[in-house]
Formats: sequence, C-alpha cells, structure tokens
Amino acid sequence: MKRILNIFLLSCLTLMLEAQSIDKVEAIIGGEIVLTSDIESQYVQYLSQGNLKSDFVKCEIIEDLLFQRLLINQAKIDSVNITEEEIDLEVLKRLNYFESQLGSVKKVEEYFSKPKAEIELELERVIKDQFLAQKVEASITSNIKVTPSEVKEFFNSQDVSEIPIVPTQVEMSQIVIRPEISENQKDKIREKLSSFRERVYNGEDFKVLAALYSDDQGSASSGGELGFVNRGELVPEFERAAFRLSEGEISEVVESQFGFHIIQLIERRGEQINVRHILLKIKVSSTALYNAKMKIEDIEKEIKEGKISFDEAIEKYSDHESRNNGGLLLNPNTMSTLHTIEDMDPTLRYAVENLNESDMSAPSIMKLLDETKAYRILRINTKIEEHKANLVDDFSMIKDFAINIKKQDQLIKWIGKTIEKTYIKLNKEISICEFKNKWII
Repeated sequence: MKRILNIFLLSCLTLMLEAQSIDKVEAIIGGEIVLTSDIESQYVQYLSQGNLKSDFVKCEIIEDLLFQRLLINQAKIDSVNITEEEIDLEVLKRLNYFESQLGSVKKVEEYFSKPKAEIELELERVIKDQFLAQKVEASITSNIKVTPSEVKEFFNSQDVSEIPIVPTQVEMSQIVIRPEISENQKDKIREKLSSFRERVYNGEDFKVLAALYSDDQGSASSGGELGFVNRGELVPEFERAAFRLSEGEISEVVESQFGFHIIQLIERRGEQINVRHILLKIKVSSTALYNAKMKIEDIEKEIKEGKISFDEAIEKYSDHESRNNGGLLLNPNTMSTLHTIEDMDPTLRYAVENLNESDMSAPSIMKLLDETKAYRILRINTKIEEHKANLVDDFSMIKDFAINIKKQDQLIKWIGKTIEKTYIKLNKEISICEFKNKWII
C-alpha cells in the first residue's frame, strides 16, 4: 500500500510543480529536455518519505531522468508507436485512482488547482513518455536469458556477505465458510437492479443512478464508468455479459463474486470495451455470520477428532473458489503459493506466524472480494524458515537476480553507444554530479 501511495504522491507532485514553478532547462538529450521541475518533483517525493537531504541521491535522480530522455529520444527516432487507446485507458485508470483517494473529481481539481481537462492533458504527456521509454527499454533487454550454469556461476561469484537473507515463507491451504445468503435476499437485490434498468430505459441517467446507489466506490464517482478494458481483464460472468451488449444497451442482472450488477456498454473499439455499471452487494446479517462461525468450529472439531482430514474438509465444506485448487491460498502480489510472513496482511499474519508445518489455525474472520465477512481455518502445508539464499531452495530467485544483472549490463552498453551519436548538453549545475555513465564526451 505504501508503494502505491508513493507512486500516487509522485504523480501529484510532478503535476503541481510543473504548474507552480518557473522552469529552467537543465539538460538536452537529442530532441528531449530535462527541466528543473522534473528533478525537484522526484527529489521532494524522496524527502517526503522521511529521508535526509542527499546530493548523491539527487544526482541519481538526475541520471535516471537523463536515461529516460535518452530512451524517449530513441523511441521517436525508431518511430515507436503508442496507441491513443493505450494512453486513454491509463489516463482513466489514474484519474479514477486520484478520485478514489481524494473523494471526487472536484476535489482532484482543487488539489491540482487545475480543471480536469488540463490534468488529463498533463497525464497524457507523462504517460506517453513513460510508455515510449518502457517499450525501448524492453526491446533492448527482451532477448536476455541465462542458462542454469550461468545462474550457478553468478551465485558462486558472489561474496558470502552479499548473499541475501530469504525471509520465512509459507504455503497455506484454507477452508472458508461464508454466511448463508437467502434466495429472498438475492431476489430483492435483483428486483432493485431491474428497477434501475427500467428507469434508465424510461429516460433517467445511468450515471446519476450509479453515483447515488452503486456499492463500487471506485467507479461510482465517475458514474459507474470502468474505462476501456480488454478481454480477460474482467471476472468471467461480468465479461460475458458486457461483451454481448450493443452500445447504449443495458444488461440483465449479472451475479459475480463481487455482488450483483447491471452493465451498460458505452463504446466498443475492436476487442476493447468501455462500460459503466451499478454494483449492489448483499448485506450479511449478524445471525448469518454467527452461524458461519458455529459451522466452522464444528468442522474444526471434526478434523481434530480425526473424523475427517483437512483436505477432505476442503472438498466437502469450503465455500471458496480455492476449493478447486486443494484450498491453496495464492499470493496476490506474485500469484505463487508462497507467502512471505513479513509481507502478509496483519490479520493473516497474526493467524499463522507462530504455526509450524502441518499445524492448523484457529477459526478466524476474513474479508472476501465483495467485502462481506466469512470465517476460515488455515493449514501450513510448507514452511521455509529464514535462511541465506541457496541454489537448491531459491534457484528461481537467484535466476531473476542473474537476469537483472545481465539486463543492466546490456543497458549500460546501449547507453554508452547511444550517447556517442546523440546531441547532449548539460547545465553546469548538474555536470558536477559523478554519474555512472559518461554523458559528456
């Protein structure tokens, strides 16, 4: 979460400083420039994290900006193409994020002291440059690979003091019991959404109804609009309904893991669609939640008494989609089955950090994707204690390190060659930095 907020802050500061400072050109890289505000915005973001002032860090920031401009300049020479759809989608994502953090479009405008249209134009420029730089960098390093023998050689070449400590990791399975939702509750939600659908067809504005009633707080402030998405980016039930629609058409009520929706297609661009929706979530009663607690405690008792195994209980009782994968709990950051204890959500960490391999947790409450509560029991399948990295247990991680080092070497070679054939001018103030690369020949 901290990383996401830092990115958000950096974007905000960049826009604010560009608007509020009198800029000066600090460097020219081919047809690209680095402004004082570009440097200061990133340096202010670094200081905002509680770091002390550092000329060394400021010089690192400057060199990163020089590298980015070199990539962008090369992208334009090579006619690298970024589609308007790619840029528009990313602009919408970032604006939606700003709105979710600040509360409304009006508050975003107040924060930046700019109307939404100007913020969008600034974002379009920043995002286009980021995408151009990413594409060129990817093309330089796309063919980098390492063989198992190179991984071994890389690992053996490291000083013992440089070998990283791998924190404790666990693989877990879970049994989840959801509170029971009656068909009567579901029918009432369906009826309410159907009435919204009818009201729109009778002339009311879908956007207004979404802003007033949708339980999706991330899109409600934008009239329920999600922005352009590709096939495969939405949950299956929602996606099937959305891609069948004609422009302006509203779907029947759709049930997904997030709740119940009606969807309106705004625009279609080939295999991309832009939709808006109204989401209604079922409110779980305290009685239903208590009954779920009682049920999972009975399951726990059955397992402890040997009447059923944990794996059998997953198959027989679990109300979660992980049941189809043996109850395995996936790491949302890496999509692997291994979880680093120190990176876990606090409630999950509290439940498992003192368990050993094959131990089972006590029943604990959890929040599902639709934000309703449920109860679960966790079992530690595998526990890898904190240790120094080694080739047996951590080959994939060491391989990634080796690839990254090789990519960095390739980029350094590319920078050297490209500098030789690129017009570069640095101001005296930044020329005093001791850069890793020789920017002035």
